[in-house]
Amino acid sequence: MTKRAYQYRFYPTPEQAQLLARTFGCVRFVYNAVLRYRTDAFYQRQERIGYVEANAYLTRMKKADETAFLNEVSSVPLQQCLRHQQAAFKHFFEGRARYPAFKNKRHRQAAEFTRSAFKYRNGQLFLAKCKEPLAIRWSRELPSEPTTITISKDSAGRYFVSCLCEFTPETLPVTPRMTGIDLGLKDLFITDQGERIGNPRHTAKYAARLAKAQRRLSKKKLGSANRAKARKRVARLHAKISDCRMDRLHKLSRRLINENQVVCVESLKVKNMLRNPSLAKAIADAGWGEFARQLEYKAQWAGRQLVRIDPWYPSSKRCSDCGHIKDALPLSVRAWDCPACGVTHDRDINAARNIKAAGLAVLALGENVSGMEPVSVSGSR
Repeated sequence: MTKRAYQYRFYPTPEQAQLLARTFGCVRFVYNAVLRYRTDAFYQRQERIGYVEANAYLTRMKKADETAFLNEVSSVPLQQCLRHQQAAFKHFFEGRARYPAFKNKRHRQAAEFTRSAFKYRNGQLFLAKCKEPLAIRWSRELPSEPTTITISKDSAGRYFVSCLCEFTPETLPVTPRMTGIDLGLKDLFITDQGERIGNPRHTAKYAARLAKAQRRLSKKKLGSANRAKARKRVARLHAKISDCRMDRLHKLSRRLINENQVVCVESLKVKNMLRNPSLAKAIADAGWGEFARQLEYKAQWAGRQLVRIDPWYPSSKRCSDCGHIKDALPLSVRAWDCPACGVTHDRDINAARNIKAAGLAVLALGENVSGMEPVSVSGSR
């Protein structure tokens, strides 16, 4: 058994929307207030505040007259936001994340509810302090009763509920097919068989409409209702771009996992590559990191293997026929002749073949292989 989140869109009634707005506001207020309290305690008194002290501070806030409005919503989301903040501090002190940031009301709003704050019966979901069930668009059935739900509202004004459930993944039948893929910008990825999956460039597709909406937003008066409407139009376009990208990545990753027993991919340092001002926008639009993440968890669920190749492995400069490695190969060179054996290589197809060969070599030697966990191959460029 493993846990999986199922996300659905729902349409709240005016009363539910008002309750959720208060809940989101209280969660944001508590998170920011406790974050300020912990930050001041450290810089002023060199005192480190943990979850117990933060929870006690929340109790004092709920008893104070000026913050008594916190009692109007369920206490569970308020306590959950403190747990999330504690996890954020843990990641910061262990060097895995930046210092926790304050929440903004114009960004995505979310509130997490545990079993004590919601009820799920007969296919209906009831929140605490809410008499009517949520009008959820059930696109698929839940495998079990949810243990935790997260209500969210994005910047485009859409409401979603994410249900965390336990499910048993179905292992796919073993297939002899194996593939290596080389990620790119002109094509999203190229397989070792020469198949090219085009990059739709969703951001560029909506660039003109987005620029027009942003120009209109910049001309609206600050704080006006028209500015709020214009800001929502911009947010809807960004949501459209994101939804198109995610839909395509899910379909492609599912296809690769269904068709291949082993998928070999280069482990790219996307955050470092985004520092290139000329390619940052195109790289972010391609979604390489998200694509690799989807391949990883879908491979684990389906009983497949995902092999990650070290980013410094010379996949493009290495001849897939004789193994000769060129000294230099600029990005502008899309095809090259091997000086050792004379074979003409397409840069991307050659890289995909080398990635596949390196991944299969690691699996054959059994180095750093543990179940369905991704493995790596090191090399020098």
